[in-house]
Amino acid sequence: MAVFGAIRSESLPDYDFRTKRLFVEDRLADAPSITLNRDASHYVITVLRMGQGDVILLFNGRDGEWLGQIDKADRKSATLNLVKQTRPQPEQPDIEYLFAPIKSARLDYLVQKAVEMGASRLVPVITKHTQFSRLNEERMKANIIEAAEQCGVLHVPELAPEIKLDALLAQWDAARTLVFCDERAEGEDPLAALQATKRGPVGVLIGPEGGFSSDERDQIIKIPSVTRLSLGPRILRADTAGVAAFALVQAVLGDWRMK
Repeated sequence: MAVFGAIRSESLPDYDFRTKRLFVEDRLADAPSITLNRDASHYVITVLRMGQGDVILLFNGRDGEWLGQIDKADRKSATLNLVKQTRPQPEQPDIEYLFAPIKSARLDYLVQKAVEMGASRLVPVITKHTQFSRLNEERMKANIIEAAEQCGVLHVPELAPEIKLDALLAQWDAARTLVFCDERAEGEDPLAALQATKRGPVGVLIGPEGGFSSDERDQIIKIPSVTRLSLGPRILRADTAGVAAFALVQAVLGDWRMK
């Protein structure tokens, strides 16, 4: 029998840094309880060593964050009662992260930081100088979920199928600003360049380790909605460049901007 008295007597802060968080596919809004699948049950019961009466924060990327309390648990399944919503689902800036895949360890970092920085969608882009053997989509999805769980992010970005750069540019929506991180735009103030851009959907394009070819760069700057962005006087690695670019875009066009 679940006991909720202790939970009701505590007032949780707006953001709970201590309670473990778990991503689930289940609908959470208006659901009195959920039963975790086998993998999630194993994680909660065996890895986290939780049992009846323990609480965990649940989110699915759609219904905000909910406080769940374990009602029944064994090695194969766990049922949680949904006590209350702790945070509503926030509005998410429409910022796509367009990146050339890199080596696996740094790709893990790239994906995790994109989630933390507020990417709405991750798009692997194949360029002339892209160096990779084969994308491990399951690993990338696991990194997306893990980053969201660990950092309190309630939006879980979509992972799009890989696409070649020329195909991406050919179907580019003119209503979406293409922020092109261009090492040749050294003389331009990045904040001024973004401030001159209208607010709306954005795509942040980061090149591969070898950079874009001359032909690719010519194709990119022909896009009518392109904004060239300098990331300073030093050449940054692809994973570092993504963090730097997202910080600038979020500060000027995204949800870091003062209302």
